[in-house]
Amino acid sequence: MFLPAISELEPIARAAGDAILTIYRQPFAVEYKQDESPLTAADQGAHEVIVQALARLTPDIPVLSEESDAETMQARLGWSRYWLVDPLDGTKEFVSRNGEFTVNIALIDHGRPVWGLVYAPVLDKLWYGGKEVGAWRVADGTHKAIQTRPHEAGQAWRVVGSRNHLSQATLDYLAPLGEVELVSMGSSLKFCIIAEGGAELYPRLAPTCEWDTAAAQAVLEGAGGSVTQLDGSALAYNKPDILNPWFVARA
Repeated sequence: MFLPAISELEPIARAAGDAILTIYRQPFAVEYKQDESPLTAADQGAHEVIVQALARLTPDIPVLSEESDAETMQARLGWSRYWLVDPLDGTKEFVSRNGEFTVNIALIDHGRPVWGLVYAPVLDKLWYGGKEVGAWRVADGTHKAIQTRPHEAGQAWRVVGSRNHLSQATLDYLAPLGEVELVSMGSSLKFCIIAEGGAELYPRLAPTCEWDTAAAQAVLEGAGGSVTQLDGSALAYNKPDILNPWFVARA
């Protein structure tokens, strides 16, 4: 199985981050898609950086991005291996300028994310890995292996939730757990916090798309965690419907 080298992917993610920060540091316009999600020039700029760089790096592996055109969205149904990209995950965080947005790049092989990279440009932190290779965090130029810390009986559950999408269904899911320490966080950073041992649970009982989860799922699985549907079955990728079912990420 082909797995990418971080030395090849990190520069691509950082270049996309630079494109995003160029927009972030100046006044920018916000448009809205048909589903009412926000779109900025930063989304499109990062998309172009990543798609072009991946095409040069692996010309035999196609790329699907959140900002891809309808033709690509249809063609991807015939792909067994491809890059799945969210060039700017957490556009609402970007618009509110709280820094909690990421660049997500994942490699999908036969319906599962086998490798992923998550980069937070404002925080200047990067996470990468996969189930077969482990997981790492990069900060200040240092690569440090990371591992989840499962919940200990008798202790409060450390739970991460969405800053913008914390639904009543999520609160109902948490109610039977007892004492819960809830941390609100944007984008795929929620998975990364679990991967490095800062929390144990992330229930997502609200809409997401495959590009929102793939890269961070690979990182979390590399750190020893899991991401499953509520019934315990695996999340599938490259489905006819790009929307994910409700899921739970665990340490």
